[in-house]
Amino acid sequence: MGETITFWVLAVVSVGAALGMVFNRKAVYSALMLGTVMLCLAVLYAVQDAPFLAAVQIIVYTGAIMMLFLFVLMLVGVDSSDSFVETLKGQRFWAILAGLGFVVLIVVAIGNVVFAPQVGLTTVTEQGGGYIRSIATELFTTYVFAFEITSALLITAALGAMVLAHREQLTDKPTQKDLSRARFRGDHPSPLPGPGTYARNNAVDMPARLPDGSAAESSVNRYIARYDVEHGRLPQDPELAEAIRHTAEENVPQTEAEQSSNEVTK
Repeated sequence: MGETITFWVLAVVSVGAALGMVFNRKAVYSALMLGTVMLCLAVLYAVQDAPFLAAVQIIVYTGAIMMLFLFVLMLVGVDSSDSFVETLKGQRFWAILAGLGFVVLIVVAIGNVVFAPQVGLTTVTEQGGGYIRSIATELFTTYVFAFEITSALLITAALGAMVLAHREQLTDKPTQKDLSRARFRGDHPSPLPGPGTYARNNAVDMPARLPDGSAAESSVNRYIARYDVEHGRLPQDPELAEAIRHTAEENVPQTEAEQSSNEVTK
């Protein structure tokens, strides 16, 4: 009875998290929803008296791979907007082909579950001469195709992260010499001031003070400044508030309408 209740509760949570992963527009939330699905699978393995699979599910998939996804999302950027320009030629054709193949795999998997006879975990472990050996034998003989498909999915996820991070290089990449020359010819030849330099408060979202007493706008991260402006968390000091507003207005990503209008103009 307890096993049945656990299954139905985790089934609802897993399906809800899977739908949230697919339909969520924020990549970070989708990654967290995928982690929820993997944790539910680990609990189901533990209920079915498979502690090895439960531990592997948590350590390898939920721990290592999900952290890899989150690090990739951090490298891609949290404020990068969707681009409608196809940077890689022919990717739509291969995406449609891969989607059709995935649909075929789902249909075959559902048919196998519905029409194939159920063997049971106890019968499988008794035939293989041990728990770990039984899992290894079934994994690399009967279910070797599913095992290879899973590895292909992981490789596809890595390639997808590379596609997300890909940006079309329109100009030559500046060298270290070019960056140093532009730095000394600009307004800030010295390193930019960090939060806390001549600071009068102990918060990273407040501008630092320069030696002359003015606010250093470049010491505030523009993402933090944009968050403070959107949520109305500005300081009472008008000079600091104006510095945060000016920092938030710099390098604001274009909306989809502005991108479309720019593309039409070009």
